Amino acid sequence: MQKQINNIAVVLAGGTGTRMGLGMPKQFYKLHGRTVLEHSVDAFERNANIDAICIVSNPDFMAEVEDIVRQNASVWKKIDAVVPGGAQRYHSSLAAINHYASLPAGTHLIFHDAVRPLVSQRVISRVCQKLHQAQAVNVCVPATDTIVIVDAEDRISTMPSRASVRSVQTPQGFEKNVIAQAYSLALADPDFQTTDDCGVVFRYLPQVAIAVVEGEQRNLKFTYPEDIPLFENMMGSTLPDPQP
Repeated sequence: MQKQINNIAVVLAGGTGTRMGLGMPKQFYKLHGRTVLEHSVDAFERNANIDAICIVSNPDFMAEVEDIVRQNASVWKKIDAVVPGGAQRYHSSLAAINHYASLPAGTHLIFHDAVRPLVSQRVISRVCQKLHQAQAVNVCVPATDTIVIVDAEDRISTMPSRASVRSVQTPQGFEKNVIAQAYSLALADPDFQTTDDCGVVFRYLPQVAIAVVEGEQRNLKFTYPEDIPLFENMMGSTLPDPQP
């Protein structure tokens, strides 16, 4: 009997990474002997809560992603699909939503930035477990810097209390029909803008409560050239990956 698919990890690898100046999308940069993308997929492959993995690729690099999947075929048993993304991050999320449109209600899509290769088993499990209770789940860490809001003239207009401010990470998990409905409403809005998937649900489905689970400071986003030695050092550390 085929195993029922409940939790699908969607690894978003559609970016170009121009800020890195590496001459390649940063998800293909090798850290500690493996590409950033491989580290991220490995994390979801190892997690017992994840039933399937979908990689959303930059359309111009489909062949490279498919080659990486072939090279890891002996250990990656959960790869379900490699699909092309689009020009913006939300196009990649939409590609996965559309790919799984026929799956039943109750299926969970768990979106993760491929360039967060240090995501731990503990964080992935927290998201999956919280999805038993909520239709949308965000991963957050306490803000360590003071946050200010500036006005149109670049003057501080608001300084929120740091006690209530969080920095958002991925993975972010959703009941499939909830995230699909949120994007359907968003695409009908001519002023639609977004930076992440929880933001789409928050704006277009305000009646849906977004649960928050604790992230980890180590779950960093690989963004700038100066990040390279930091990530190499963390990946070479003898500290174990926090488990569920």
